[in-house]
Amino acid sequence: MADWHGFYKLSWRERLDKTIENKQLTAEQVALIEAQYDAVGEQQVENYLYNFGVPTGLLPDLPVDGRLVTVPMSTEEPSVIAAASNGARMMRAGEGVKTTIQSRLLRGQVILTDVANIDALQEYVSSNNQALLQAANDAHPSMAKRGGGAKALTVEVLDEQTAIVNVLVDPKAAMGANVVNTMSEAVAEKLTIAGYQVLMAILSNYATEALVKARVAIPVDALATKQGMPGAEVARKIAAASHIEQLSPYRAVTSNKGLLNGIEAAVLASGNDTRAVNAALHAYAANNGQYHGLTSWTVQDDMLLGETTLPLMLGVVGGSIGIVPAVKLNHALMDNPTVNELTSIVAAVGLAQNLSALRALVTTGIQAGHMALQAKSLALQVGATTEEVPALTARLQQIGQFNETVARETLATLRHSK
Repeated sequence: MADWHGFYKLSWRERLDKTIENKQLTAEQVALIEAQYDAVGEQQVENYLYNFGVPTGLLPDLPVDGRLVTVPMSTEEPSVIAAASNGARMMRAGEGVKTTIQSRLLRGQVILTDVANIDALQEYVSSNNQALLQAANDAHPSMAKRGGGAKALTVEVLDEQTAIVNVLVDPKAAMGANVVNTMSEAVAEKLTIAGYQVLMAILSNYATEALVKARVAIPVDALATKQGMPGAEVARKIAAASHIEQLSPYRAVTSNKGLLNGIEAAVLASGNDTRAVNAALHAYAANNGQYHGLTSWTVQDDMLLGETTLPLMLGVVGGSIGIVPAVKLNHALMDNPTVNELTSIVAAVGLAQNLSALRALVTTGIQAGHMALQAKSLALQVGATTEEVPALTARLQQIGQFNETVARETLATLRHSK
């Protein structure tokens, strides 16, 4: 049996040696680990071994709030950036995406159990509002000095003996998780002193106080296909498909996954928390009691209108943003956006991704473009060199079969014909 005792105490080289011993790694595998070692990465996670890279490409000229933005996107799926670029192209035929952000607050939850008198709790929070907010801000005074910090308290009653005291915090340019957790614990301490039973104090990633609204209007003529389908017909079908996403949770899940193809790739490249964003968006998709699509497309006066409202809490400082060179590079590629600009960019990426997917689905089908790009991955999977990939990809598209057996046979044929 492998011995991992004390693994976290070892130096990186000792951890590598232990892994080689326990897993019988080959020289090639060891060389890969050594080549992907990063000193910054070693400081980020416990039991660090090596960096696992994700391909990063650029979405150029995304039209957002009157300017064209370059967006780095990190993803392993071949068709994501191509689809987003196609969506951005159609959006440029109109005035581009316009966004609105009304507030940007992150919620901390101080959860109380065995509350003897809910009314008394509400009265206590109300009468001690300023003292509790001060305690929160004293726990992280630099945030308040920058104009942020704890701004409001609310009481959420769950049942006769359970309630949550919500601490609403403006984290300024940060995503704010650590700030909110610190402030929530400070409020929890005050409530404990007052005699309340605190179960836990923790932020909520369901960022309903940080909603971004994005809208776009596209002339239907810009949607016409090379195969001859008129833009008006494409727009009508996109609107019909969008309506189905409001009715069928099964269709909505797949649609929202596609939306997140773009959003998650942009969020990851920006150094933000993809899991928090993913969880918040899926929760918001069920905010009316049934899971539904997060975008809406309608046709009006020869224009295809798209809109979405998303709970997005991102940051441009803190976490990995200031310490990972590739993340800092990605922010520079976006011209170092403010936190609100980054939020608007990510929402616009989602709209572009969804538009492209729906247009493909209601016209040529999703597989035509998707499999053309997957063919490249398949070529590499069966051992094609970078010089052989273009020819093998083209041949697989001609054959119209995308599986490993056919790819291997076709590669062998190409090599034999040389």
